[in-house]
Amino acid sequence: MLVRKLALGALLVACTAAPAPAQQYHVVKTFTLGGDGGWDYLALDTRDRRLFIARGDHDMVVNPATGAVVGEIPGLNRAHGVAFDYATNHGFATSGEDSTVTMFDLRSLKVLTRTHAAEDDDGILFDPATGRIFTMNGDAGSASVIDGRTGRLLGTIPLTGKPEFGVSAGNGKVYINIADKSEMDEIDARTMKVTRSWSLAPCEGPSGLAMDTRTMRLFSGCRSGVMAVSDARAGRLVTTVPIGRGVDACRFDPATRLAFASNGDGTLTVIHEDAPDRFHVVANAPTGRGARTMELDPRTHTVYTVTARFEPEPPAQPGQRRRFPGIVPGTFELLVLQR
Repeated sequence: MLVRKLALGALLVACTAAPAPAQQYHVVKTFTLGGDGGWDYLALDTRDRRLFIARGDHDMVVNPATGAVVGEIPGLNRAHGVAFDYATNHGFATSGEDSTVTMFDLRSLKVLTRTHAAEDDDGILFDPATGRIFTMNGDAGSASVIDGRTGRLLGTIPLTGKPEFGVSAGNGKVYINIADKSEMDEIDARTMKVTRSWSLAPCEGPSGLAMDTRTMRLFSGCRSGVMAVSDARAGRLVTTVPIGRGVDACRFDPATRLAFASNGDGTLTVIHEDAPDRFHVVANAPTGRGARTMELDPRTHTVYTVTARFEPEPPAQPGQRRRFPGIVPGTFELLVLQR
């Protein structure tokens, strides 16, 4: 009898010590948004509960609770990212083909001004410590700095290579993935200078980036199929964790201690931060082919990603580069994932 009680107690302990329900992330809703062309980054306006989705020549603004399209930011040319400055009620959208940043009124979505940044401005972020906007300019190998209040260009920071995405630590430091060098650049947001760089090897092609500002851990999604975790205080790589292929965005949820990587192969990799230097994969949730970008709602812990249906892949031709399949018109959709 004592053995049976001990066994039952051990079973109860094992059940209570089971992994958090992160592995239960799954698609709970799908909204068809339609429209032509591809897409890039997603950004959630946490104040007014609207999701901004880059769609080529505009940013589509969606109510993520209903899937209704509620507005747009027009006049873009190869739209990439959106950042928000709630103190000034301004939003900022990058336009990579003409190297501009559009500043708009965050309530009305009215375009206020356009500022020239640098060639191939792509990712964008807001730094609350300085009230400045930073753009990651891929082909130019730089970051442009814009005043969040006026939209005026304050300067351009030469980086150590071609940047992809960046994050603000909230303490006056900005961190940027350098894709062609597989490095991380640290920027002083006030002096607008690179203060440190370190290698992310064996990561190759770091793209998406997220941060746990409590432990100062950076999560770089790498095209080589790993997430590279860095210690921002020490300026060094901590470890790598396997993820899916074709990643283009990462997020971190401070409440659940979960890091996410959205992968073009049709998976959402969910990683738990067990300790500042210890992590494990708890799920590779199915999404859809092409769902390589994402956004996280930290209040509800909901994950959003987008994709579409694709035409059959064109047959390979000898001596020619691979051609990617086209998008079936009208099939662009928003996927909502919850636990």
